[in-house]
Amino acid sequence: MAATDAVEIERKFDVKESAHLPSLQGLPGVHRLDIPVEHRLEAEYFDTKDLRLASGQITLRRRTGGHDAGWHLKLPSAKDGRTEFREPLGEASDGVPESLLSLVRVHTREQPVGPVAKLETRRIEHRLLDAEGTVLANVSDDQVKAETLAPKRPVRHWREWEIELVEGSRDLLDAGQDWLAAAGVQPSAHHSKLARAFGMDPNEPAGATLEPKPKGPAGNVMLAYLGEQVRELKAQDPLVRLDTPDAVHKMRVATRRMRSVLATYRKLMGNPDSVNALRDELKWLAGVLGEARDAEVMHARLKDMIGEEPGRLVMGPVIRRIDLELGADYQKAHAKVLKSLDRPRYFRLLDALESLLASPELAPLASKRARKVIPRLVNRDIKRLRAAVREAKRHPAGTGDDLALHEARKAGKRLRYAAEAATPISPKKAGRLAEAAHGVQKVLGDHQDSVVTRDLLRRLGARAFKQGENGFSYGRLHALEQAIALESEARFRRQWKKFPSVSL
Repeated sequence: MAATDAVEIERKFDVKESAHLPSLQGLPGVHRLDIPVEHRLEAEYFDTKDLRLASGQITLRRRTGGHDAGWHLKLPSAKDGRTEFREPLGEASDGVPESLLSLVRVHTREQPVGPVAKLETRRIEHRLLDAEGTVLANVSDDQVKAETLAPKRPVRHWREWEIELVEGSRDLLDAGQDWLAAAGVQPSAHHSKLARAFGMDPNEPAGATLEPKPKGPAGNVMLAYLGEQVRELKAQDPLVRLDTPDAVHKMRVATRRMRSVLATYRKLMGNPDSVNALRDELKWLAGVLGEARDAEVMHARLKDMIGEEPGRLVMGPVIRRIDLELGADYQKAHAKVLKSLDRPRYFRLLDALESLLASPELAPLASKRARKVIPRLVNRDIKRLRAAVREAKRHPAGTGDDLALHEARKAGKRLRYAAEAATPISPKKAGRLAEAAHGVQKVLGDHQDSVVTRDLLRRLGARAFKQGENGFSYGRLHALEQAIALESEARFRRQWKKFPSVSL
């Protein structure tokens, strides 16, 4: 059973033992404060021995006491927010629920997860209510005792305040912070109680990013972009497992971006064989994700087309067949994705990406100034795209080679990602190139989707015929898709005339 989830938006504040919580009744929208309630909370935190979860600002705990006793997993999300997944308390001997373990496997991989800390908290909770009695926020005054188990550290004691939104807005959160700041109270330097228990340095956030600069090393441009995509891949992993809308697509795009940039900037790498091996593995992962994504896109595309058709032209159980067959295709493909995300092959790919970012094997060219090196590499992709377009345009409009147009699309996509990575070096030129290349990718993407959809419609029509169903609608949709492909190709030819002549 899937864990239930909710978005937690809160801010923590470090306070002295002698501090007095100021009255918060003057905050915007707050009509009154409810009677304070005391809770005794006991929490056991789980992680790997090397604290992979805590290092990624993730907490996994089993807590008793309070109104939300149970298993809690908190993953970073938007500013001030974390997505919290919950499971019932169960028995301590049952161990961490698999539904929660699966959501952090992109971090833990094959490492065992066990208890690393125990926290006892005496909490005084104040509820902030509006005029109708709606709870806007909870303000907690916590006295904390923390005992770390692995590694063992001296027991720590501290006090902190916490404001967590319930039905209130971020304006209330900001006002609360300003209110406390006026009383001399500052936001906590630690993102969680666990981080404070282990004494993690708040000035060294996990996954610190490089800042590529025109006069800096060219290698930093590539590594910074790769770092962004690795973080995106990890962020989408749990969402893919939960089958969240668009998560497969976003994870696939991050994978493709990495593969593409490693091709464009391969001369910056010192070991070509390791680059090729890494690109092969990224291609494998993108392929697995692509099966699910393609089924998802085709399903939505055909349903939209049928929805726009006059009712008298939809003959037979067309929608039902599309829902059954493409829905089943997606479920099968998504199950394959989930299986792949638990395979050692996927874990080794993650290891390789992290190793590349932590200890990159760079060529001497990577140490040269970015503004001298990066433009030459990006301009090669411009030439690649122009050559692909010339090949695609050798055929008259409407009789184009689908494969040649597809190759032009891939060249446009590669240029787009190369230019995106180069944006810190030349923001205006790189931004213009990326936008133009995206336009090529998009219009030829529409053409390629039509090619794939027509092939699918032929198969669906043949299956319908074998079942004694009317195949008229499949043929009509096929003809409409053919018209869409012709228009996409014509639009591409018009758009290409406006492609900027600028180089980076």
